[in-house]
Amino acid sequence: MSENGSGGRVRPARPGDPSRIGPYRIVGRLGAGGMGTVHAGVGSDGTRVAVKVVHPEQAQEPEFRARFRREVELSSRVTGPYLVPLLAADPDAETPWLATAYVPGLTLHQHVLAHGPLTGGSLYALAAATAQALAAVHTAGVVHRDVKPQNVILTPGGPRVLDFGIAHAADGTSVTRTGVMTGTPGWISPEHYRTGTTGPGSDVFAWGALLAYAATGRPPFGTGAPDVVAFRVMSGEPDLDGVPAPLRKVVGKALAKEPEERPSAAEAARMCGELLASQVTQVLPAGAVPETAVDMVTALWDVPAEADPAWHVPPERPRSKRRLVGAVVLVAAVVGGLAGGAAALMPGDTDNGERTSSATPPASPLASAGSPRPSTDTAKDDTAGGEQQAAGDDLADADTESWGQARAARGEGEHAVASALLHDLDVLARDISPIELSPGAVKFHSSRGEVYFSYRLDAEDEHGIVYAETEIARSMCLTLNDVVLRLHPELPYRTYVTVREEEGRNPQVTWREDFVADAQCRSALEDGTDAAYDTGQDWEPDENGLGEAMVPSTDGTEIRVADRAATKIIERTNAMRGTLGTDQVLGHDEIKVGFDPASSAMYVWSDYLMWNQGQIETWADMAAGEACRALANQRQTSGDGWPYTRYAVAEIGGSGYLMIRWGTITSQTDCPA
Repeated sequence: MSENGSGGRVRPARPGDPSRIGPYRIVGRLGAGGMGTVHAGVGSDGTRVAVKVVHPEQAQEPEFRARFRREVELSSRVTGPYLVPLLAADPDAETPWLATAYVPGLTLHQHVLAHGPLTGGSLYALAAATAQALAAVHTAGVVHRDVKPQNVILTPGGPRVLDFGIAHAADGTSVTRTGVMTGTPGWISPEHYRTGTTGPGSDVFAWGALLAYAATGRPPFGTGAPDVVAFRVMSGEPDLDGVPAPLRKVVGKALAKEPEERPSAAEAARMCGELLASQVTQVLPAGAVPETAVDMVTALWDVPAEADPAWHVPPERPRSKRRLVGAVVLVAAVVGGLAGGAAALMPGDTDNGERTSSATPPASPLASAGSPRPSTDTAKDDTAGGEQQAAGDDLADADTESWGQARAARGEGEHAVASALLHDLDVLARDISPIELSPGAVKFHSSRGEVYFSYRLDAEDEHGIVYAETEIARSMCLTLNDVVLRLHPELPYRTYVTVREEEGRNPQVTWREDFVADAQCRSALEDGTDAAYDTGQDWEPDENGLGEAMVPSTDGTEIRVADRAATKIIERTNAMRGTLGTDQVLGHDEIKVGFDPASSAMYVWSDYLMWNQGQIETWADMAAGEACRALANQRQTSGDGWPYTRYAVAEIGGSGYLMIRWGTITSQTDCPA
């Protein structure tokens, strides 16, 4: 689960999120990645849990299900005081899930970025505890394969090792496909680079690198393009300056190039336990020295606890959906009145009384599906509301004129729709912070079958605006599918329209979509972010190509191009932190670039899992443009001697990968903006 939800920061649930998974009530989100979502859950006894649910698309793939089932099996096999216990799971559910205990605290990676390296007794406690955790993993016959600072949580009671998304059994059985290099550059062992094989010794190597990082704040083999880091791992000496002398000897042995020269995890735990005991005797009086290793870790652990706010647990919802709607209508009558009052104040008329149209076309225009029969509680007053659509006239695309003709909610069904939309979009406004979304009014045009929503946006850049408007459209689609189609099918509405308002400008229609035809609400995502990409081309990236890209290159030109492209993408990623919703400065540890000669493709990938789906799409738009330009520039310099004409952008999660953008270039004019 990596860095999702550390420090108790629970994000609001999103439209379409389940209210319950297995025995757990879902109260929010802890994070999301390419392979799934981690929800904040609460058991019947109040126990806080992290519930990992795979994306429905992956759940349809038998091989992915097999990998997930393997993760559950391996996680249930491993227990120990410095591991995160698996509590429950259902790998055979329609949407597979697993639940682990929730552990508050920063990851080691986050702590070092925020507070600097560990020192004194806490460093020795980390060494002993994590070695003991790996010894328990290996005793259970499991290889972790992804030991890194992002997978160690510094809880108030000591460190915890987590995430068995790519673990496999030490007997060699694995469901990961051949050709895909698992793990993270800088935390991958030399033998894994050389032969693709991993074993307990590979975990010990990564553990040694982790301790060096904890003590110094630097990866022992530096940063940079994956190929450069891989070369240092296989051929260079680690940078251990700053590691305390007693610990440096253990770390140096763990970082030996050959696995047989490294200590086992159990031997490392014993050596670190002795160092820890020595530290304890220096700090505590003779009679107060704890007897067990666990107590010694606790005695010396001096990492400040991060704020862990109480999770807001809303009251249980009534079982009856109809009863819920009835209760909402009482509030919706007030909300609808407020929305109607707000609508009366909306800009749209010029001083001379003539209505102006927006020059901006809808982001997702659709030909109208016709004019459904109005319901009895809306049809009788349409003319009073200004909806003067002549019978038999063809309906034009929604514009500011039709927005001006739309009216506030009337009747039980429309009030329920308005209330649900305003609630869900208010939740979205909090979820996309720091982008400021100010919800406006919900209005109805029954003869056109359209529901309108107006809003104002304050974003730092164009990426933020595109991302926010995509999320608004998706939220509207999901809510209307639920409330109109399931609870109030008598209503005539089938299309949602979003209207953006800005100071000193006329309202602009930014989106129009048929939510009945788009039952899965995919258009809000695909039309908003994929419009510049042609996925119907004859080439598509795959995990074999991604696996090749992860194998270190020996070509100097490829290394230089990859390093320049990665540096530029990292630079722009950090400039977009406000839009992407993170304060963390990312680097070569999280964003990498490599080449697949067989398909003449350059791959860009990220294993930063704190972005939600809309944010990863926004990041991928930018990364694809930079990758394309990097290839075009090199082709211009090298001519036909440069073989790479394709690019792909992917996200790597604990359980696999997700291809997000790809394309083929001949010149810079082919590149996404």
